[in-house]
Amino acid sequence: MGMRTTTGHDNGKASHEALAAALASLPKPIVALGADHSPQAKQKADVTGRTLWLPRMPYGGSYLLAAAFRSIGYDARVTPPEDLRTLELGGKYTSGDECYPQRIVLGDFMKLVEDERLVPAKTAFLLPTANGPCRFGQYASLLERILVDHGHGDIAVFSLTSADGYADIGDQAQELIRTAWRAVVVQDILLKLLLKIRPYEVEPGQTDRVYLESLDFTGSVLARQGIGHKERMADLLAALVRVKESFLAIAVRQEDRPLIGVVGEIFCRLNTFANNELIRHIEAQGGECWLSGVGEWVWYTNEEAFRRYREEKRRFGKDWLKTFITARIMHRDEEALMEDFHDVFVSRREPHVTKILQHARSYLPQEGALGEMVLSTGGAIYLYTQGADGIVDISPFTCMNGIVTEAIYPVVSKDHDGIPIRVFYFDGTHSDLDRDVGIFLELAKTYKRRKKIHRA
Repeated sequence: MGMRTTTGHDNGKASHEALAAALASLPKPIVALGADHSPQAKQKADVTGRTLWLPRMPYGGSYLLAAAFRSIGYDARVTPPEDLRTLELGGKYTSGDECYPQRIVLGDFMKLVEDERLVPAKTAFLLPTANGPCRFGQYASLLERILVDHGHGDIAVFSLTSADGYADIGDQAQELIRTAWRAVVVQDILLKLLLKIRPYEVEPGQTDRVYLESLDFTGSVLARQGIGHKERMADLLAALVRVKESFLAIAVRQEDRPLIGVVGEIFCRLNTFANNELIRHIEAQGGECWLSGVGEWVWYTNEEAFRRYREEKRRFGKDWLKTFITARIMHRDEEALMEDFHDVFVSRREPHVTKILQHARSYLPQEGALGEMVLSTGGAIYLYTQGADGIVDISPFTCMNGIVTEAIYPVVSKDHDGIPIRVFYFDGTHSDLDRDVGIFLELAKTYKRRKKIHRA
C-alpha cells in the first residue's frame, strides 16, 4: 500500500502527456448494472436451480442486493468474508497484470470452488460487465476462462447488462431493477448511519451490531416475494423507522473530531478488506469519515446516458423517454426512503450528481473525462464546501482513476484553501497504516484550526 499527500503548499507537477493519454483511453461509463455493447456478446447464462453468489461491494450492499434477487425467486447469497486465502487463490489464477479488485473477486469465487467444493451445476457467480479498456470489463471473461480451464465449466457466470434490457433475468427484470435500486438506497442510509455514529459510541461494537441487525431487518422486507412495489415501499418505510430508532438509541460521546471525506475507486473504497479497514483506522485515531456511497455511481451512469442522448441528437426519443421515466421513479423512491432521515443527515447532505460534475468541470469536464476520476474530483470539492477537514482517496495500485486524480489533486487543494488530500493505494501488501493515518490526521487537525469553511 502506498500513498501521496497533497496540500496547497505542495509543488507537485502533473505529467500533462501522461494525463492526456490516460484520458484518451477511458471507457464509456455503463448504465445502471452494466453494459456490454460489443458484438461478441456472450451466451446467456442459465441460473435456474442454481445458487447465485454475489461479491462484496460493500458487504451490506451485496447483502441487500441478494435479498432483492430472492424477491423474484433466486437463491442469492453473498460470498464469505475475504481472508488471506482470498489473496492466495486470486494470485494463483492471475498473472499480476490484473487490478487488485479483480484479484479479490476472483479469489473469493475460487475459494468457494476449491474450499467449499460447491456443485458446479448448481452454482452461479454474479459478475456484471462493462465496455471499454478498463480492466473491469475483463472480469467475467477471465473468470469464465479460468473455470473452464480447471474443469469447472458447468458453473454459470451471470453477467447482467442493460444493453439487452437485462434479458438474462427474464420477465421479472423490471421488478428486480426497482427493488435493487431501493436496496442501494437503503444500504447507503445504513452505511451513513454507521459511519456517523460509530466513532462516538460509548459501548464499543454496539453500532456495528445495530448495523447488522438493520441489514437483516430491511433485507427481510426486500426479499419478500409476491408483493407489489407499493406494499414493499410501505413495509420498507416502517422498517426504516425502526432502524432510525435503533441507531439513535446508541449512547454517544460528545467529541469534536476532524471530518474526513472518503472518495476513490468504487470497489476499493467500499470493500473493507480491499482497503485494510482504512476507515476504522481513521476512527481509531480520532477521525470521522463521510464516505461516498453506491447510489452516486448509479446516478452518474444515468447522467451519462442523458449526455450521450444529447450528443447523438436523440433527446426526446424512445430511449431517452424510457431513461427519463426510470430516473423520475428512482428519484421518487429515493426521496421517500430518505424522508425520515433529513434531520439526522442535516450536516451530511448527499449532493445530486450534477453538482459533483459541476464541481469537477474546471479540472475534469464530464465530456472529456469519464468515471470515478470525475466523481472523486468533484466529490472532494463538494466535501470541502461541506466543511470536511481532509480528503482521502482510496484506489487500487495502478488504477487509472487514482493515477489521474493524483495528478489533479495538487491543484484542487491549492484552489480550495490548501485542504489536505491523500491518495492511499492498495495492492494486498501491508505497510504501517496507523503511522500513515496518524500523519494525515495531524495535517487535517492543523487545517481544521485555520480553515475558512466550517461545518454547519
